[in-house]
Amino acid sequence: MKLGYTIAPGRGETNVLLSQIADRLLAQGVRIVGTVQTDADRTDGHKCDMDVRVLPAGRTIRISQDLGKASRGCRLDTDALESAVADVQAALVNGADLLLINKFGKHEAEGRGFRDVIAEALSREIPVLAGVNKLNRDAFLEFCGEAATELPADHASLDAWLYAAVGPRARLG
Repeated sequence: MKLGYTIAPGRGETNVLLSQIADRLLAQGVRIVGTVQTDADRTDGHKCDMDVRVLPAGRTIRISQDLGKASRGCRLDTDALESAVADVQAALVNGADLLLINKFGKHEAEGRGFRDVIAEALSREIPVLAGVNKLNRDAFLEFCGEAATELPADHASLDAWLYAAVGPRARLG
């Protein structure tokens, strides 16, 4: 079972790192299914908009809700996220070299989201690379047990893991 995860230190850094990796691997012909996230800053004082792009060449889905400037609650649009999950699940049926999930987040920590997709990929012996945030690291490790390998959030470390998990086509550097 090949399950790797990474946690970048700064806000949004995991999203950027995994997006760069996905774009490079797709350009090399690696069959990736999953999602990458883009956060778009807003000029109106609201928090950023969060979009996921369904891989390999799927649609972009806005997964954040505009709850107003003073909101403090979770802005995740769970219906939109579940739509992305369904798209990834459908793509996984056709096989893949890698499942890449932008984040094992609060929704997954609560037992929903990409959990079943991750389990299915692993049961099909498809390597999985996931972004995880510090708040949900314990829930992620509880979900996957000792099967997961924490990877430093840098291209060299992820390149080495991907090369071992996916093979020579995953050479990023």
